[in-house]
Amino acid sequence: MELPGTMTVQELTARLGMEGVEVIKQLMRNGVMANLTQAIDYETAALIASEFGYQPTEEGKGPRLVVVETEEEAEEGEEEEEKERKGETRAPVVTVLGHVDHGKTTLLDRVRETRVAEGEAGGITQHIGAYRVKVQGREITFLDTPGHEAFTAMRARGARVTDIAVLVVAADDGVMPQTVEAIDHVKAAGVPMVIAINKIDRPNANVERVKTQLMEQGLVVEEFGGEVIAVPVSAATGEGVELLLENLLLVADLADLKGERDRLAEGVVLEAHVDRTRGPVATVLVQNGTLRVGDAVVAGATGGRVKALWNDQGERVEEAGPSEPVEVLGLDGLAEAGDTLEAFGGGREARNLVETRQKAAAAAKGGSGQVVRAPILEEIYTEDSPTQMRELPVIVKTDVQGTVEAMRAALGQLTTKEGRVRILHAAAGSINESDILLATASRAMVIGFNTRLEAGAKALAEEAGVEIQQHEVIYTAIDVVERALGGLRKPEEQEVVDGHAEVRAVFSMGRRQKIAGCYMTDGAVRRNVMARVLRGGEEVGAGRVTSLKRFKDDAREVTAGLECGLGLEGYAGFEEGDQLEFYHTETVLR
Repeated sequence: MELPGTMTVQELTARLGMEGVEVIKQLMRNGVMANLTQAIDYETAALIASEFGYQPTEEGKGPRLVVVETEEEAEEGEEEEEKERKGETRAPVVTVLGHVDHGKTTLLDRVRETRVAEGEAGGITQHIGAYRVKVQGREITFLDTPGHEAFTAMRARGARVTDIAVLVVAADDGVMPQTVEAIDHVKAAGVPMVIAINKIDRPNANVERVKTQLMEQGLVVEEFGGEVIAVPVSAATGEGVELLLENLLLVADLADLKGERDRLAEGVVLEAHVDRTRGPVATVLVQNGTLRVGDAVVAGATGGRVKALWNDQGERVEEAGPSEPVEVLGLDGLAEAGDTLEAFGGGREARNLVETRQKAAAAAKGGSGQVVRAPILEEIYTEDSPTQMRELPVIVKTDVQGTVEAMRAALGQLTTKEGRVRILHAAAGSINESDILLATASRAMVIGFNTRLEAGAKALAEEAGVEIQQHEVIYTAIDVVERALGGLRKPEEQEVVDGHAEVRAVFSMGRRQKIAGCYMTDGAVRRNVMARVLRGGEEVGAGRVTSLKRFKDDAREVTAGLECGLGLEGYAGFEEGDQLEFYHTETVLR
């Protein structure tokens, strides 16, 4: 195989006839960190080619091998060039999740070589932090969150901040209830996941048992033929941490993350607080563009001008680019976690947007805006779907674990040609705030069987508009989901006839309007219902009932056996003897 002096990893992949991920992995094993669009020299390419069984030679120094580029490969190359033009590769943003005391913060502590964990009560993370780490000349941004609730709460507000999720599972403890919840939250977010099997230095550590437990949750690791990367690590000794970071960079390369520095900044507020001396301070993750001191910015319903920026090391900086976390000083008020931060070229444009948002918030009559409203069950029925097969997302909470499996099995069988059930999360225990946040972010319904609803969750559900179905008999719970699944069909509009009347006199009210003096033969007529005019059995006109009177008084409704006068919107062609048919339409769930 003849190879040029320099070539991109994409070109090498095409010549080898291999998958890009396999070539990148082989490069990593040889200490080379490169994505598909980066160039490598002949020596590196020859090393990789030889490890795949080829005998490479440099161009001009051996028999010439003509590589014919297919049309598909040419298009892929053009797409890569287009991506390069759109922006530069940015650092991945990684969120660490897992069960309490499985070593999330200690792992981050090992990665960034600081001792944050020692200064926190009980070693538990008490706030959201963002840390930028340099790995083999490249950078990774880590978000250290209190748990999957915060992860999903931000997504519930429409904020997509995470590129990769690291799930930490203790090798001596295995998959625990909060581990399962974290898995369900990450799956619902659609974020790539890397498993860090921590505490392998413990004497009772059992890595294989953890991998088996992960399979039970639908996560098949690479060793078992799956696609989920699982790395055994020890946050205490540092074993495996370097390999974990390499795999994070691999996943980031496959995602081909891009960011443009040469534009106004866009970002997300991670947290905000009021400092006694500095005033409102917001921790912001810049997602695109460059945030600079002096920029006019808007975050949610507050705004201001950036007075100062501090990076994660506490150093004052003049600007921050894509994937960089910074503390921002200069906002007029306290932003909310999950608010989108935008920079503007002029202060007036920013002020106008703030005023508009503040008026909208006031019009919402005191809504806190912390979560978007979830659809009620009827709205889930009636929403249009772009595909024939639709999904009904469901969160299930039961009294005991045995019931969880029974509910999973029963709901899994409820599949029709119109839709199927997708269980986002199922566990034993009470319905808590985490369940409501997941339901809000994923537009799901919550089914509770023989379990209680926590007070905080109830308040959050009312605020977010999440519908909760609680039942004490398993069959009624399943029946609710079955009926909901049947409702996934597109609804029908059905006409309902309210009554009939006979026109016995016609009165002129100006040049264009006429009033029909009617006798109600059956049913009833109300203002604003629709009416069609029938003459000789054929429809000659129609319109909405705009006026309805009994003698000289306005009437809301006139029933059978009574006389009335009425006018129709857009119709004045009444004749004596006409028949009027009153009707309205209803949405019927098939």
